[in-house]
Amino acid sequence: MIRRLGRWFGIAAAVLLCAAASTPTTTPSSPTLAELMEPYQRAESIPFPPDDPYSEAKEQLGRMLFFDPILSGTRNVSCASCHNPGLSWADGRKLAAGVGQMELHTPTLIDVAWVPVLGWDGKYRSLESVAFGPLLAPLNMNNTEPEIISRLTGIPGYVQAFDQAFPGAETDAKITRPNIEQAIATFERTIQAARAPFDRWIAGDDTAISESAKRGFVLFNGKASCADCHQGPSFTDFSFHDIGIAGEDDIGRGRLFPTGLKLQHAFKVPTLRDVARRAPYMHDGSLPTLEAVIDEYNTGGIDRPSRSSLIHPLGLSADEKRDLVTFLKTLTGDPTPFEVPTLPR
Repeated sequence: MIRRLGRWFGIAAAVLLCAAASTPTTTPSSPTLAELMEPYQRAESIPFPPDDPYSEAKEQLGRMLFFDPILSGTRNVSCASCHNPGLSWADGRKLAAGVGQMELHTPTLIDVAWVPVLGWDGKYRSLESVAFGPLLAPLNMNNTEPEIISRLTGIPGYVQAFDQAFPGAETDAKITRPNIEQAIATFERTIQAARAPFDRWIAGDDTAISESAKRGFVLFNGKASCADCHQGPSFTDFSFHDIGIAGEDDIGRGRLFPTGLKLQHAFKVPTLRDVARRAPYMHDGSLPTLEAVIDEYNTGGIDRPSRSSLIHPLGLSADEKRDLVTFLKTLTGDPTPFEVPTLPR
């Protein structure tokens, strides 16, 4: 990155001068563009936990389980019903729907390998612990653990796949809840966002994004304060905040921490990867467009004791809001072809 500083100096000067015209808080001590870019460099490898290490056989088994509706009570809903690869691993609905209508918007699985606690309220302590939540939930997949294991045990192709994925266990004890959880989690950790124009830009291609998007990037890291929470390669710090949107009875993480004032109405900061393809937005799917999201943040939301100290009216102009949306769209890569696996029967 040091070698890049000279190359980026001219770009940084031009963009920060443009930003200064619309951002009164810009000062001579503002970071250079190269310094702003540095935290967003993508990781070179996917982290897998020591107690659930990666193997190709486990990933392939998890992929089949993820797309197989046999895991649902009705045999017609799969994990992919809500987490569709063609919709950036979400579903495009305001609220998730399995065998019934649920109360929350479906979060994307992009970059889920880096998420320390999962769920909009953070109730899941690991990716392995998530799998059976939807499988057993009455409104989601509405099945039971014994029935799932019985169905998989009766399919020779799955017996063989579990045998290959978990070679150290006794054959008659391989199709178990822990192994199902590990296989699904292993596959889900491989889900990453496609390379986006923003990634090409910070790698050195100055033509990858527009001048408007470059101004938006400076706003994102400055006046708009987006990077206070949406930071790093996945554009999230994985924290929880009341951003002034949730209704009075929608307490989010406050359900787990009822005495934590700042956790009332607080929900997970989502990744912004592929954000242009993931409308509607927010934990409740209440905002239909990126423009609506920026407008909401610009107002500062509901002013109440639990509202995050990072949330406040922004005073963005129409041009600044437009530049910010233009930048956010550069975080979406080209759709990546995905082949649904052949399922054992």
